[in-house]
Amino acid sequence: MIAAADELDDLKRRHARDIQELHAENARKERELEEGRNALRELGDDLARERDTVRALKNALSEQSNAHILLKTQFTTLETKCDALSSEGQAQLNSKAKLTADLQAAKARAEELENELMEAESLRRKLHNQIQELKGNIRVFCRVRPALGTLPDSHEQNSSSGLASINFPDKREHKEIVISNTTETAMGYTRDTILPFSFDRVFEPRSSQHEVFEEISHLVQSCIDGYNICIFAYGQTGSGKSFTMEGGQTEDTRGMIPRAVRHVFQVAQQLQKKGWSYRMEGQFLEIYNETIVDLLGKGNDGKHEIKHDKNGRTSVTDVVVYPLRSPDQVQNLLNLAQSRRTVHATLMNERSSRSHSVFTLRIIGTNDASGETSEGCLNLVDLAGSERLKESGASSDKDRLKETQAINKSLSALGDVIAALGEKGSMGDKHIPYRNSKLTYLLQNSLSGNSKTLMFVNVSPLSSSLGESICSLRFATKVNNTTLGTAKKQTARLS
Repeated sequence: MIAAADELDDLKRRHARDIQELHAENARKERELEEGRNALRELGDDLARERDTVRALKNALSEQSNAHILLKTQFTTLETKCDALSSEGQAQLNSKAKLTADLQAAKARAEELENELMEAESLRRKLHNQIQELKGNIRVFCRVRPALGTLPDSHEQNSSSGLASINFPDKREHKEIVISNTTETAMGYTRDTILPFSFDRVFEPRSSQHEVFEEISHLVQSCIDGYNICIFAYGQTGSGKSFTMEGGQTEDTRGMIPRAVRHVFQVAQQLQKKGWSYRMEGQFLEIYNETIVDLLGKGNDGKHEIKHDKNGRTSVTDVVVYPLRSPDQVQNLLNLAQSRRTVHATLMNERSSRSHSVFTLRIIGTNDASGETSEGCLNLVDLAGSERLKESGASSDKDRLKETQAINKSLSALGDVIAALGEKGSMGDKHIPYRNSKLTYLLQNSLSGNSKTLMFVNVSPLSSSLGESICSLRFATKVNNTTLGTAKKQTARLS
C-alpha cells in the first residue's frame, strides 16, 4: 500500500506534470494559432493587395495593349506618310534640279535679252539720230499767233489796221504759208503781192502748245541721247515768242521750256529700266546790251565769261547752276527768271523783252551695264523781238535806242553765223563769226555742225506788223536753206 501510494503519488505528480505540460503546450499552440491567424490576416491583406495590383496590372496591360495597337496603327500610318514624303522629296529634288536648270537657262536668256536690249537701244539711238539728220540738222518752224482777245470788241480784232491776209494752203503736210500784201508803187498805183513761204512745219493760229511740242519732242530725245540741241524763237516784238517758249501757268498753255523738261524727266525714268541713270542741271541767263546776266543769281552780277572746252562743252563763269530733280522745280526757276527779265514798253509792245533769255539744260547719262556715257545740252532761247527804230519809238529814248541797237546787232550776228555755216557746208573751211556777239558765242556749240538746231519764226497776225513779219519770214527762209554738218554725240566726262 505504501508502494502503491508512492506509485499513486508518483502518477499524480506525473499526471500534474503532464497536465502542466499539456497546458503549456496548449498555450503554445494557442499562441501559434494566434500567430497563424495574424499571419493569415496579413497574408489575406497581402493577397488583397496583390489582387488589386494584379487588377491594376491587368488594366495597365489592357491599356498598354490598346496603346500598342494604336501606336502600331500610327506607325503604319507614319510609315506610309514617310514613304509618300520620301517620294515627294525625291520629286522635289528632281523639280529643284529642273528649276535650277531652268533658272540657269533663264539667267542666260535674261543676259542675252539684256545684251539685245542694249544693242536695240544703241540701234534706236542711231536710227533716231539718222531720222533727225534726214529731217535736217537745222529746221525752221513757222508759228502765227492768234489775234489777242476772243470777244468781238477785242482791240486787235477791231484795230484800225486790221488783220493781215495770211493763208495756209497746205492742209495735208502744213508746210506752207502765203501772205497777201498790197503795196503802193512810185506812180501811186496799188499792187497786190502774194508771197509764199515754205518751212519744215507751219502752225496756224489755232495750233495748241501741245501740238507744237509734239513736233519738237524728237529733238529733245536727241538731247537725252547725247547731242547738243538749240531751239530758239525769232520774230518781231509782240509775235508770241515768249508764249511759245515759256507759255502760261495752266497745263494747256505751258510753253516749250517746261514741256521739254517734263519730257526729259519722263524719258529718263523710262530709260532706267535699260540701265541708264541721268543727272540734270540747269541755268537761266539773259543777254542784255551784250552783257550776260544770271537770272537765277542773287544780283550784283560780276563779269561772266563764256568758255568752250575741246569736248564741245560750254560753261559760263560765276553763274548759278541748279541740280534739277523734278519738272516742278524747273517751273519755279522759270517763274523766278521771268520776274527778273528785262522788259520795257515800246510803241509796238507794252511789255517788250529787251534781252535774249537762254535756258540751258545739261543732261549727263551713264549706263553701268554697258559702260556707255553721254552728255547732251539743250538750249531753249527766247530771243528779244526785232524792231525798227522808227516804228518802236526807241530813237527818242537813249536807253531804248541802246537796247534796240544791241538787239538788232546780235540778231544780225546770228544771221551771219547761220549764213556762214551754210557756206561752210558747201565750201568747206570758212570762218564762222561766233565772237561777233555774246549770243552767238554762247550758243557756239549748239549752232555748229555737232548739233541740231530748230528755229521758231513767230509771226504777228496784224497787218500793221506785216512788214516785220515778211522780213522775219525771209530771214527764216535763209535759215531753212542752211545745211549743217553731221551731228556728233557728246560723251560725258565722269568725275
